[in-house]
Amino acid sequence: MPTTKKWKIVAGAIVISCVAATASVYAAVTPNKYPLTPIYEPEFYGSPSSSISNAVAMPAGAATYETSGTTPSLINKDGKTVYERYGNTETQGLSILKNIEAQLKEQGLSMKDVTYLRVYIAPDAAKGGKFDFDGWFNAYAKYFNTKDNPVKTARSTVGVAGLVNSDWLIEIEAVATYPSNHNQD
Repeated sequence: MPTTKKWKIVAGAIVISCVAATASVYAAVTPNKYPLTPIYEPEFYGSPSSSISNAVAMPAGAATYETSGTTPSLINKDGKTVYERYGNTETQGLSILKNIEAQLKEQGLSMKDVTYLRVYIAPDAAKGGKFDFDGWFNAYAKYFNTKDNPVKTARSTVGVAGLVNSDWLIEIEAVATYPSNHNQD
């Protein structure tokens, strides 16, 4: 066998073993369970001290229900201020979560099935044009990470310049996952 061909074979073997070693190291440090250990329900990841999850692993083939941006209910159409018509950020957030809860119920789901929330918050003129993130966090805390609903959703909260209705201070999109029918005996 010519020397050049031997070197090509040796070089190829080295490259293949480097790739295999890199893949082995990557697999050892990557917490991905699939396909080694299939999951049948969503798995939530994150710090136990946080009110939200930093990630949710979804089972293969999971069916989800996703809401469009849900907005607050009108409290008083004759109200003179945003707060009188729709309430502050916390009140609006609670109203939206109640509306989402009703949508989920129509689908046979509950707030315990929510895996992700995307939240848009507009500036509150009554708070000097600042975003009332604390108002939203207070509303969230009444529905999630509680004794009745220990789910801590993955979540994004985004400050935006405004929403479709200038009285709305918050709008929420939700993703819920249908429970698996898999029997885990």
